Amino acid sequence: MPEPVTSVSFPPAFLWGAATSAYQIEGAVREDGRTPSIWDTFSHTPGRTAGGETGDIAVDHYHRYREDVALMAGLGLNAYRFSISWPRVQPTGRGPAVQVGLDFYRRLVDELLAAGIRPAVTLYHWDLPQELEDAGGWPERDTALRFAEYAQIVGEALGDRVEQWITLNEPWCSAFLGYGSGVHAPGRTDPAASLRAAHHLNLAHGLATSALRSVMPARNTIAISLNSSVVRTVSQDPADLAAGRRIDDLANGVFHGPVLHGAYPETLFQATASVTDWSYVQDGDLRAIHQPLDALGLNYYTPTLVSAADPDATGPRADGHGTSDHSPWPAADDVAFHQTPGERTEMGWTIDPTGLHELIMRYSREAPDLALYVTENGAAYDDKPDPDGRVHDPERIAYLHGHLSAVRRAIADGADVRGYYLWSLLDNFEWAYGYEKRFGSVYVDYATLERTPKSSARWYGEAARSGSLPPAEGV
Repeated sequence: MPEPVTSVSFPPAFLWGAATSAYQIEGAVREDGRTPSIWDTFSHTPGRTAGGETGDIAVDHYHRYREDVALMAGLGLNAYRFSISWPRVQPTGRGPAVQVGLDFYRRLVDELLAAGIRPAVTLYHWDLPQELEDAGGWPERDTALRFAEYAQIVGEALGDRVEQWITLNEPWCSAFLGYGSGVHAPGRTDPAASLRAAHHLNLAHGLATSALRSVMPARNTIAISLNSSVVRTVSQDPADLAAGRRIDDLANGVFHGPVLHGAYPETLFQATASVTDWSYVQDGDLRAIHQPLDALGLNYYTPTLVSAADPDATGPRADGHGTSDHSPWPAADDVAFHQTPGERTEMGWTIDPTGLHELIMRYSREAPDLALYVTENGAAYDDKPDPDGRVHDPERIAYLHGHLSAVRRAIADGADVRGYYLWSLLDNFEWAYGYEKRFGSVYVDYATLERTPKSSARWYGEAARSGSLPPAEGV
């Protein structure tokens, strides 16, 4: 059960963390045996990323991790969620581990523990080894089997010291942005392949969960992080409600159905029948996917607003996940996406903390026995140092105050939320946007790689130390 919480405080054991991902921060892409991932290939393909920028150096966390851990400790954070680079550990996606690659993560974990910071490992944050993509990638069943072997390798190496584990980060993005719209690596645009990828990502999660449990202490917890959409409709018209159901199935039910309940929504099968027959769902798959979990990670940035589409509308698809001539939503051409009203971040995403409260309460009902963590939440702004070298970001402070207030309200409403991971610790390589968008609470000068905590980092650190929210500037 949730610990008691007052109107102004969070539970005493609440985790105040920050999150990152390997390809976005590590750099060192050709060191110590690491081979290319799909994001190395994608970012080096002309026209795929803003300015042709890559994660070759990123923010050089591979060499500066001690400095970054010290930053977190100085701010007062007590948790850090990071991802493992699959091609750094298992360069071809199969076979024995490269121990020098694992050694980096052993050193990082030791550094975190020495600083009193709880590590949380994400096994997959989108950096599939390129050799596995060359063999077919996530649309192929074998990739799920390879992922389970990789999970066991990492679990054996770190399971004695890391208690919190996450199998996949945002499998929706891997499947539908990677294989549907093509705005993410590997850049394929095949609706049927995106649905196959979704199923094999689910299978990978289930097999990896079993593999981790076979090699780790029983005290360790296993979760998955979903970027479930808060889907709203422009009206209560039956056509708009049907559009909302279609997107809810494609954004949410396709993952939480089998993971939490052991079945895909029947309405998903019906809606996508023109794209795929789902024959790749083999006997026993749903049992394998539906493994007992200890927690669920929720990533939230902005709600989704839809309606039935104007049949005469044409042009590129823009739905908050980049603009492409190819939709990430298979068999949903009859759905229109709308910009929700309100202030926006530099990503063009509307700021709406009520969506986070709504999301938490939904999954408190969907999975009442699971602890919940907000494993990503944050905002991009055009941050710049002032003449004295300080970086003042009152907009991000207001954003964090609003969203953490929504988390606190959900806890007061009975949700078992046990932690919050700010996205992100550092400014970094923001996927197809290159280095244009700054999500970090710590400013990084990309020319010198110097780190400067923004005012939001200090505000968040004060919240972490006190267990309650300081006043928000401008709120």
